[in-house]
Amino acid sequence: MAPARLEPKSGLSFKIYQRHHSSSRSTQMIEIAISEDDLGKVKSEILNPDEERCAVLLASSISKKSGLVRLIVQNIEIPQQGDYQEKGPCGVTLRPSFVANVVKKAKISSQSVIFVHSHVAPKPPLFSIVDDGGEVHLRTFLEKRIPGQYHAALVISTGGLRARQLGTKTEARVISLGHRREILFDPCAEVGPTDGFEENIYDRQVRAFGELGQRAIQDLCIGIVGLGGTGSLVAQQLVHLGVHNFILIDPDSLEISNLNRIPNASNKDVGKSKVSIAKAYIRKINKFSKVAAILGDVTKAKIARHLLETDFIFSCTDSHGSRAVIQQIVYQYFIPCIDMGTVISAKKGRVAHIYGRVQLLSPGLACFTCSGLLNYDEVRQDMMTQFERKADPYFRGARVPAPAVISLNGSVSSIAVTMFLGVVAGFPVEARYVLQNMMNSSARPVTAKPDPACFICSRSGAMGRGDQWRLMARQD
Repeated sequence: MAPARLEPKSGLSFKIYQRHHSSSRSTQMIEIAISEDDLGKVKSEILNPDEERCAVLLASSISKKSGLVRLIVQNIEIPQQGDYQEKGPCGVTLRPSFVANVVKKAKISSQSVIFVHSHVAPKPPLFSIVDDGGEVHLRTFLEKRIPGQYHAALVISTGGLRARQLGTKTEARVISLGHRREILFDPCAEVGPTDGFEENIYDRQVRAFGELGQRAIQDLCIGIVGLGGTGSLVAQQLVHLGVHNFILIDPDSLEISNLNRIPNASNKDVGKSKVSIAKAYIRKINKFSKVAAILGDVTKAKIARHLLETDFIFSCTDSHGSRAVIQQIVYQYFIPCIDMGTVISAKKGRVAHIYGRVQLLSPGLACFTCSGLLNYDEVRQDMMTQFERKADPYFRGARVPAPAVISLNGSVSSIAVTMFLGVVAGFPVEARYVLQNMMNSSARPVTAKPDPACFICSRSGAMGRGDQWRLMARQD
C-alpha cells in the first residue's frame, strides 16, 4: 500500500492508491449510535484548538425493516503521535500502516469502520473537498477488504458534528446514548409539523419541555413488553403525550382477575389478548397511530427481535427471563429501556412492605446483573419449554400471583414515563434509578455501579455487538 498523501486544503486526507477505483456499493440511510462515554472520549482526544486530529470507530451493524442501517460503535482506536504522517490546523494525514491495522481488526470482526477527524474552527463543521476525494479512495479500499459492510465518516468541532456514508454525499444521523438519548445530527429533521403534531392538543406540555422535546417524543418507536398492570398504564400515558408508533409484546389474554388494574378494559374484553386491548385504546386516542401488537413471549428470540425496530423500550414484565433478554438487547443494540416493578409483601397476615422500582438501562449505566436484580435460577426456568419443566427435578412449579394494586402501578408507571421525558425530551429530571417506599410516601434516587467485566453491559461482554452475538433466548 502506497503512503497516504496530505492535500493542500483543509480536511482529512486518506488517499490510498491501488489498481481498482470503481465503487459499486449503493448509498443507504445510516444511523450512527455511540455511547455518551465513548463520544466524550473521542472529543477529549481529538478536539484541539491548534491542529486537526483523528479517531477511528469500529462498529457492528444491523439493518432495520425500514431500510435504515444502524452502526453501533463498539470500539475506539485513537492514533498516537507516531501514527500521524502529518497534522496541522488545515489538514491531517494518518499513516497507511495505522489505517491498514485498523481495517484488519474490522475485517476479522466483520465490523464497519467510521473515520473521524476534527476541525479547528468552532463553527458547525462541513466536509471539505479534500475529505470528498480521500473518502472515495478509502471507500473503494474498504469494499475490497471488508465486502458487504457500510462505512461512515464523521467530522467534529466544538460547534457540533456531521456524518455521512463514507465516500458519498448521503448524510447520516448520529445519536448518543447513556443518561440521555440525544440526536446530535439529523439530516432528516423536519422543519414543518410532523405527522400527528397538533399544537392545540400538546400546547400545555410544549410549554413544559418545548417543541423540540415534543417532536423528539413523537419521532420515536416505543416498545412495551408486558401490557398488564404497569404496561397498560404506560401505553395510556405515552399515547396522550403524543407517541404514535408502538410495538406491543405480551403472550397473555385478559383474565377477570386483571380487571382491577388494567385501564380501559371491561368484562367484555375478558379472553382478548392484552396487546389487542392496548392497541384498541391507542387507536381510539390517535387514529393515525401505528401499532404492532405481538402476541408472544419475549423470551423467544423470534419475538424479542421485534424490539430491534424500536428506539426505546419499557419493560413492564415480572419475569426474570424476560428481563434477561431485554437487558441483552439494550446493551447489545444500544436501545435504552426503562424497567419497573412493584412489590407488596405481607408478614403474619399484614402488609409489611410496599415498594416500587424504576430503572433506566442504557450504555454506561449498570444492568440488572450488575445491580443484583436477576435470579438466574428463575431465568433458567423461564427459558424452559413445558416439556423441559416437567422433566426438570428442580422445577418448583407455577409461581403464585403477586399482590397488585392499580394505585401503586400508577405511581410507578408515572415515575417511569416522567423519567423517559428526562431521557429523550430534555425535561429536567435527572434520576435514572428510583426506589419508592409507599409505606412512608418517599421516593429516592439510587445508583448502581457497572461491573467493568460484566458479560452484559461491558465492552468485553455484549456491549455494542449487534448481530455478532446471538440472543440468549429460546430459539424455538
